[in-house]
Amino acid sequence: MDGNSSRPQNALSWLLEPGTPGVRYLALRDIKRLPQDDPELQTARRKAHTEGPIAAVLEKMQPEGFWCEPGAGYLPKYRSTVWAVILLAQLGARIEEDERIARACAYVLDHALTGRGQFSMDGTPSSTIDCLQGNLYWALRQLGCQDERLPGALEWMARTVTGEGIAPLEDKKAAVRYYAGKCGPGFACGANNKLPCAWGAAKVMLAFSLLAPDERTPLIEAAIRQGVDFLFSVDPASGAYPTGYSDKPSRNWWKLGFPVFYVTDLLQIVEALDGLGYRDDPRLANVLTWVRSRQDAAGRWALDYHYNDKTWVVFGAPGQPNPWVTLRALRMLGEG
Repeated sequence: MDGNSSRPQNALSWLLEPGTPGVRYLALRDIKRLPQDDPELQTARRKAHTEGPIAAVLEKMQPEGFWCEPGAGYLPKYRSTVWAVILLAQLGARIEEDERIARACAYVLDHALTGRGQFSMDGTPSSTIDCLQGNLYWALRQLGCQDERLPGALEWMARTVTGEGIAPLEDKKAAVRYYAGKCGPGFACGANNKLPCAWGAAKVMLAFSLLAPDERTPLIEAAIRQGVDFLFSVDPASGAYPTGYSDKPSRNWWKLGFPVFYVTDLLQIVEALDGLGYRDDPRLANVLTWVRSRQDAAGRWALDYHYNDKTWVVFGAPGQPNPWVTLRALRMLGEG
């Protein structure tokens, strides 16, 4: 390592402090990579579920398994069921540790998943969008959900990327077609003026990255290839993906945050591509250099994009060194 080789160790020591049980658990799991049966990790996992942010989010859940309002759970942002479940997954929550998590997963599948496999904002096929379907599939799998409906959602998501078996938006009489939100193949999105959306692509590719090789059907492999090609169609460090309503990339690409909902930063592009096996691809070099450049003298990363006062937990002061963002960065850099 270079002259800054002490930085990651300093940062890891910070993440392992007992006063932040949620961060400590994930640092032991993802950076120190302790085995699942390690007693220290098991103790940390239990503590994270009873004392950390996981406990705070679960405390707000209604007995039936929803947050705020019954139904598909997309609104109100960012406290309702969809966002609470995505947040719990990013916090490392697991079904095995608290039966309320299983209830929440079942509630999402009962109310936000259509019969054809679309995760939907209101329970209808027309209200799906890439960031939603990718986020929810990823979250449910991360939480440990193994519901028999998930493979159908996975197949639908892959088809929306490749276009296989889905009629164009304009074919109003087709039984299976694109709609105004998820409006076409290749991550086309109505919210991005019908252009491919890299925010949505990152979520979908993160979802695919959870699959074991034997879960990747030819359809899913084709969707992964298309997604990787799209994310590498520009230098990821440039953020120069199609923008439907602006002539410049969103400045949010360069604002590292936690949690990550549909607004996406450059680090999540790395997370998605790393999960698919592209960690050492030279096309990631510039963005990894940029991530390293954001470290302070102690090897920490600041919270730039936040949801303070918008979701159930405050994760730190904006602009200040942040353990959750630092955890995300060290995972990708592999420098624990």
